[in-house]
Amino acid sequence: MGTRSGIIEVLTADHRRIQRLFDRIRSSAPGSDERKTLVEQVGMSLVRHAVAEREHLYPAVRRFVVDGDAWADRALAGHCRIEELLSSLEAQQPDSAEFGHLLLPVINRVTEHVVEEEQLLFPRLQAVCPAEVLQDLGAKARGTEASAPARPRPGAPEPALLVRATAQFSGPCDRLRDLVTRRGRR
Repeated sequence: MGTRSGIIEVLTADHRRIQRLFDRIRSSAPGSDERKTLVEQVGMSLVRHAVAEREHLYPAVRRFVVDGDAWADRALAGHCRIEELLSSLEAQQPDSAEFGHLLLPVINRVTEHVVEEEQLLFPRLQAVCPAEVLQDLGAKARGTEASAPARPRPGAPEPALLVRATAQFSGPCDRLRDLVTRRGRR
């Protein structure tokens, strides 16, 4: 992905990385530490991705897409549910029954989100949003993902200004905590 990638390419690349992690989770042994580590990696990736979408994609959707408010509101509600499921999943031991029961709904909800965005929302946005705006949003999304928090925060503020303020403080703290605990690198 080059520096000229627009937001659609950036977010689609994120979707592919997350789907590859899901494939690795499916092929890992149930109850294994590897599975727990992969779930943590998915969680970190999804949270950063969600912050970039909240801050950059959905404001553009609201501005340019017909019924953009409804699209953005529905997607944000879906993000909240995914973050709640992720938070619950990450609190479980990988060999617990609850871990197994929560894993499939996370994968299914994320997959539904990806399909809806890539097949329905992204084409609509691309058709009406100027290419230079999409390019600019892509650069901003990459920067946001680099500094975003790495942990699910169910109920976190939705407006872009509050997300940005939250990310400035929680992102570096999360990365330091992850470095010390080796979260996502076991």
